[in-house]
Amino acid sequence: MSTPELKRPESVLVLVHTPALEILLLERKDPPGFWQSVTGSLENGETPLDAARRELVEETGLQVGADALQNWQQTNRFEIHPRWRHRYAPGVHHNTEHVFSVSIPAPRPVRLAPDEHTAQLWLPADAAASKVFSWTNRDAIIELVRRLSGHSRS
Repeated sequence: MSTPELKRPESVLVLVHTPALEILLLERKDPPGFWQSVTGSLENGETPLDAARRELVEETGLQVGADALQNWQQTNRFEIHPRWRHRYAPGVHHNTEHVFSVSIPAPRPVRLAPDEHTAQLWLPADAAASKVFSWTNRDAIIELVRRLSGHSRS
């Protein structure tokens, strides 16, 4: 029996949105009720941009050019939820997350990764920010609204 490869404690968060600020959310399979944007760990040798493109395709089926993804040049550091710590090397308790966004013309159904997600929703930004379980996801949605409305972070 092979040992599963440990996850790298570095990931991406990709906000998928429309120009009208409708945000795509995905419900995690485990645990149910945890809603989030596209997320995923970087693989060995992978850049954050490469990971963002790969995760977008894997979790939604959306394929976009590298220039369509907006790299915010922003990272978040957060404590790994205890439920998922076993996936990392012993003693690893924090993750670094790189934030990206991509705009698509209008809400549309996406192809979910059935081993990861069970449902999808397109919600207005304020409702999406209230629904996500992660503070980094919530803060990114709020920042997206600021950026697209022409207000910079204070």
